[in-house]
Amino acid sequence: MSWPPAPPIPPELLEPPYPFQSLMGFEITGWGEGCSRIELSPLDAVENRHGIPHGGAISVLLDTAMGYAGSYTGDAGEKRMAMTLSMTVNFQGQAQGTRLISEGRKTRGGRKTFFAEARLSDEHGNLVATATGVFRYRTPQA
Repeated sequence: MSWPPAPPIPPELLEPPYPFQSLMGFEITGWGEGCSRIELSPLDAVENRHGIPHGGAISVLLDTAMGYAGSYTGDAGEKRMAMTLSMTVNFQGQAQGTRLISEGRKTRGGRKTFFAEARLSDEHGNLVATATGVFRYRTPQA
């Protein structure tokens, strides 16, 4: 089962990559109300010694997709940030392709916290991992 794709990011909401994002090499390719899409390719830099994507890299992509899914405001002047309080990752299978795609969805939330889920597949649609998480909204730092 697949989710509807996250919409393209409106140009006014595009942000330059932050340092960890640049280090990992992923890009945010979709972002809208309650949803996001994160993609990573090529995978060479995040492979473990077996030549497959490292579980930590997979977790980063799932965590980022969930955090972005709950942080969308649609207003460049009203930036919302989130921090992970808890996250559970379930590895389902091995990636067969050269691109990882993580899709996040906000499932519930309140004034200070929200809940989200994400799944990560390769470009062939093979499910690699799923995650659920609890996040807290935080004030952006200047």
